[in-house]
Amino acid sequence: MGTMLLPGPLLPAGSSLGLLIHPWISVVPSLALGGLPLAAGSSERKAVGLGIVDELGGQYEEGFNDVHIQLINYFTYKASRTVLHQLYEMNPPNYRWFYNFLATNKANDGKRFLRQLGKEKQDLAERVMITRLHLYGKWIKKLDHAKMYQQISDENLQLMRERLIETVIWPSDDTNTEKIG
Repeated sequence: MGTMLLPGPLLPAGSSLGLLIHPWISVVPSLALGGLPLAAGSSERKAVGLGIVDELGGQYEEGFNDVHIQLINYFTYKASRTVLHQLYEMNPPNYRWFYNFLATNKANDGKRFLRQLGKEKQDLAERVMITRLHLYGKWIKKLDHAKMYQQISDENLQLMRERLIETVIWPSDDTNTEKIG
């Protein structure tokens, strides 16, 4: 895998143009792939090749690091909501502060979120981290791999059936009767 350069249109240097031409292939200017932009304020145009970036994931050979990151981010989100609920019951002033913090700092990127929280209130950051680990431990004990596999399989089958029903053209009753005469 890697990057293949294609001849491209004239684009301003430093353009952030990126096109998605297929769900698995993204086309970006070669500058975004490591080229150097011109000096600031320069209106000079130069030919920029487009590169196909095929590193968006989905290959069987690669690991599931993206899934791990999503799980960690989700447990960070879930832990922050759990801590918020605990603060609501036990510490209303901290609840208000953390509620406002969550409103301006989304917990979707767990590492960035916890870094920012740690800069402002280290004790809350540590509490979210401990809660996140605890929630993961509870989840992993309750996770039934066979049941999860079966749910995914059943949902796939249901979706394929629905799509089949949507796309099949059923003959109407009048086309089945033969005309006499």
